[in-house]
Amino acid sequence: MYSKEKEEFFHTELVKYGVDYHRAAKVAQMLASGTPDELLSEKEIQLAEEVCKEWLRQYQRYKRLTSNFRGSKGF
Repeated sequence: MYSKEKEEFFHTELVKYGVDYHRAAKVAQMLASGTPDELLSEKEIQLAEEVCKEWLRQYQRYKRLTSNFRGSKGF
C-alpha cells in the first residue's frame, strides 16, 4: 500500500546520504508503492539497485567518519 509518509521518509534518507535528489525521488516512490520486483521494469530495478548501493556506500562512510571522530575526542 502506497504511503506519502513512506515516500518522504525514503526520499529524505536517500538524499541525506548523498543520493541525487531526482534519482532518490524516483526510487522513494517505487519503494513506498510496495510494487513487487516482478512488476518493475528492468530499468526501474537497475535504478533502485544503483541508488540503494550508493546510499549504502555513503551511509557506511558516514558511520566510519563519525566513529573515528568519537574515538579521537579523547586526544
